[in-house]
Amino acid sequence: MSGQEPPAAGPADGRAAGGGSAAAAAPGEPSSDETPKDGTAEESQGRDQPQNAWSARRDLVDHSPRTMRVGSRSAFGGGYTGGDQHGVSGGRVTGDVVMGSKTVHHWSIPGLSTVASAAGEIPRATLERLAASFVTVGDTFFESLVDRLRRDRVLVLSGARFTGRRTAALMLLHRVGATSVLALDRDTTPGSLPERFTARDGDGDTAARTGTGTGPDSAVGTARARGYVLCDLVTRRGNALRETHLLSAADRLAEQDAYAVITVGPTAVLEDDVAAADWRPPTAEDVLAAHLRVRSPEETVERLLGLPEVKEFLDHGHQLREVAAFAQLLGRYAAGEVTEQAVADFSLVSLENQVQEWFEEDESVVHLRDKAFLIALAAFDDGPYALTAELSDLLYGLLQQTENRATVPVIPVFGTHIGKRLQLARAERHEAEEHTEWGPVTQTKAAFHDERASLVLLREVWTGHPSARPALVAWLRHLADDGRPLVRTRAASTVAVLARTDLPSAMALVIEPWATSNLFRHRLVAVNSLTLAHHIGTPNIPRILDAWSTAEDRRLRWVAVRAYALIGPERPAQALAALRDATRALYRHFGDPDDFDVEMARELAEAVELLLLSPADEEVLAGLLARLDDERAVRDLSLGGFVNACRRTEGDDRRYGTPLVLSWYARASADDDRTAARGIARLWRETLGDPHYTGHALEVLRDWVLIASRSTTVEWALAALLPTLVTTPTEHQRLTHLLRTMPGEDGNPPPEVTTRLLSTLPPRFPR
Repeated sequence: MSGQEPPAAGPADGRAAGGGSAAAAAPGEPSSDETPKDGTAEESQGRDQPQNAWSARRDLVDHSPRTMRVGSRSAFGGGYTGGDQHGVSGGRVTGDVVMGSKTVHHWSIPGLSTVASAAGEIPRATLERLAASFVTVGDTFFESLVDRLRRDRVLVLSGARFTGRRTAALMLLHRVGATSVLALDRDTTPGSLPERFTARDGDGDTAARTGTGTGPDSAVGTARARGYVLCDLVTRRGNALRETHLLSAADRLAEQDAYAVITVGPTAVLEDDVAAADWRPPTAEDVLAAHLRVRSPEETVERLLGLPEVKEFLDHGHQLREVAAFAQLLGRYAAGEVTEQAVADFSLVSLENQVQEWFEEDESVVHLRDKAFLIALAAFDDGPYALTAELSDLLYGLLQQTENRATVPVIPVFGTHIGKRLQLARAERHEAEEHTEWGPVTQTKAAFHDERASLVLLREVWTGHPSARPALVAWLRHLADDGRPLVRTRAASTVAVLARTDLPSAMALVIEPWATSNLFRHRLVAVNSLTLAHHIGTPNIPRILDAWSTAEDRRLRWVAVRAYALIGPERPAQALAALRDATRALYRHFGDPDDFDVEMARELAEAVELLLLSPADEEVLAGLLARLDDERAVRDLSLGGFVNACRRTEGDDRRYGTPLVLSWYARASADDDRTAARGIARLWRETLGDPHYTGHALEVLRDWVLIASRSTTVEWALAALLPTLVTTPTEHQRLTHLLRTMPGEDGNPPPEVTTRLLSTLPPRFPR
């Protein structure tokens, strides 16, 4: 909660004011009669104070991931503009990704979920087929690599996995005249390289018969030049690739007129004297077009490249191996062998296969620490990188203990390169602003290239690898205890995905323990989990809230009320009905004012406040007015929620921000929306005239007058509203007294605007 919040009005405050037993307590500050009924010492002693509903919703909006925005700031008022309440999460993307119900097609993607061939000959026909669709970057980049290979006989090619580096290695060997290529065993060590390049029986003195092959035309003149390719050379500290290894290998290769290309990853351990060539892959669009041209005529290629499904596929930043497989599928589509839906589904299927591959690989390929980082990045996608890395190490330690309870978690302090780590995750870093309680702060963020990756990854870990659940649940509980709103919100969004995938398990293992916790912060994470789960299409969330709203356990009632305030805008009539029922039950259960649950009553009023300042504002306003004359419980709920809503200003700027309800009134008046304008005026009159709320209402009006003294727009809106609040001599006397006697800021005389506002009231009012 940022800044000093004003006192919140609610049914409890009304009863206290009427009975004279207690003053209104500020949100987050339990009053003397707010001792929790479940006896939690943490709450009563103020060590775990509840965040008011308005600022809690602001945190949820600011920190929810890009795949499940509950709404832009506009949807919740506070000076926000525009915005879709569901964002991407409410539609097709999240539902299809999380449930995966439509992804029933499977394709074989070269190099996916398979171990590279240990050793074997790659025939010339294969090289010719690859050459037909091979694409290079620029005019000279690839040629420079060819020249370097001819000169040095052995070339180390460095690049990330699945960027086409193996194909590039084969094409380099093809260009220098290798008629066939031998793929070497991945278990080859740097020290054993020279002996791998010894001529086989039958090769004889190849160099003597064919020449050295070092001239510029050797690709043509060398009929039997041999090529060697070693993909993903395994290096370790203490067993690095050195220049001496390469020089010795080059001598052996020259003896048989052969060439070798060794591919390594970004994390390979190389001595400083080894000059690896960095592989620069071509664009996915160029590779796709090249593969299609091999299979189809030009007019068909242009038609296929223009398909919306193809454009969407390219926008998701797929790997080149996936692009090649997609080209095969498009060829089949052009021939009428597969449907358009199969083309549309391919992007998601290939992403699912990639995620499965990450977690199926052993630690020699994808280390447990990297897997922990992938999970953390899924939870904190597009969040600060340092935070993601910090919390991924926490998860790494928990995963180590799952594998071996006797193990003391070991977390390397240094040695992690951000670029290499993000390369594995198919992610990028960028500078962007992050909302904090002190204002926007620029952070280095990390985000998946494909925003669907986080949803697919969390689903895969939760359902495909149940052994990881204990560590993941323990990690989420740590996150819920974190003092940073971003961390707690992302814990909730992660659980929302798990609930969408497997609601019973998520409820039993995570959400229900949070909802029945004696700590407010845990219950708030449960609220956000249920809210986000509902927004991404998880069924039965309203049923859960309906049951909890009347539960014996007040903690479950608290969670239900908070959640109603967040999901209520899409079902305002049902939300208001549930809140009224909860309020009636509260009043029936606590007939004695001294035993009244002040905190729960305040929560109910704050829920109405949020609904009034939501996109469903007019429906909520009509609902409040329709039941305003019901029993005391319902009236308290309506008036308490309304006066709370009147406190909120644009941008939460209490000095200069336009009051949101006043702005709403001004818009309604300008648009000739008499229903909304009259409804707001009536609620003001009822609030000012109710002994339980008069004090709160006058405080809000004083604040509005002070803002009007600094803003002409607010002054004009207030000047239009005030005359509508005078329908009786008592109302006239109350407002004139306020404007004549209210002090200015810092105890100064009343501001000049009070005189101008007084002139808008009727000069005389008959008694």
